[in-house]
Amino acid sequence: MNTFQLSCFLAVAEYLNFAQAAQALHVTHPAVSQQIKSLEKELGARLFERTTRSVRLTEAGMAFLPDAQQIVALSQRAARRFGSGPDKPMETLAVGCYSFACMILMSGALERLRGIRPELHPLLRTIPFLHIYQLLERGDLDAVVGFREAPGAKISAKFREFSKVPMMCVCAATHPLAGAGEVRMEDVKEEKLALFLPPKGMLPIVRLQGQLMGHRPPSEFYFCESVEAIMVLVTAGYGISVLPDCLIPDTPMISKIPLQDVEPVSFGVYYNSLQGKPALKAFLQCAKEAFE
Repeated sequence: MNTFQLSCFLAVAEYLNFAQAAQALHVTHPAVSQQIKSLEKELGARLFERTTRSVRLTEAGMAFLPDAQQIVALSQRAARRFGSGPDKPMETLAVGCYSFACMILMSGALERLRGIRPELHPLLRTIPFLHIYQLLERGDLDAVVGFREAPGAKISAKFREFSKVPMMCVCAATHPLAGAGEVRMEDVKEEKLALFLPPKGMLPIVRLQGQLMGHRPPSEFYFCESVEAIMVLVTAGYGISVLPDCLIPDTPMISKIPLQDVEPVSFGVYYNSLQGKPALKAFLQCAKEAFE
């Protein structure tokens, strides 16, 4: 296994098209295909399902994706570190999140961090939920930004809360619920719903979605891989959704209504230890100040 093979894999995973991946890497289509075949043979697993019309990641490909990203990132980081010279060591902070919408909430904290540690290089990564805590446990990530998981979740890391975030019903501005001051779960149980695809969602939100779904037929749900996709369907009037307030954009095209009978969710950071990690310690302090 080499970094060129991994770069080919990541390019195909991004474009889901061998020709476009080859163009991005400035190599030939057959070269990319050969590298993928060689990698699949070495791993003993098929990474892509290919047809004449489409390419998609297999389950094995999804599982391998964060490892490939990490290996390539480490290789690039090592090259940058040695390229900058021994007198300028590069301090890094690897922060992971399973949603870009959660990651963007940390911009205020990172702005403060830049003021006190201007030489720090943040490495921000969005990673599938099923793998992100494994990377934290292995030490490949310094911190994971997100919502506190349920007590039954097997996560050995520590959690520091920054904010309690109320849950909201979000609907199109033209929806009959848009003028309500607040709603209950009972009020929305018959509405069509735009929901997170379970492997892509945060556990507290996925559990709440499960309560709303009940035993209703699949035709009443629209499953999405991101907050952005949910917002598009809600705005277009396909259905409503339930999300933490901090993930809902401020736009006149949608309305957000407090869910009265749902507890707020805890937003913060998971981490293993602060010992010997001054950058992580500074990041947590900056995040605390930013949210206050």
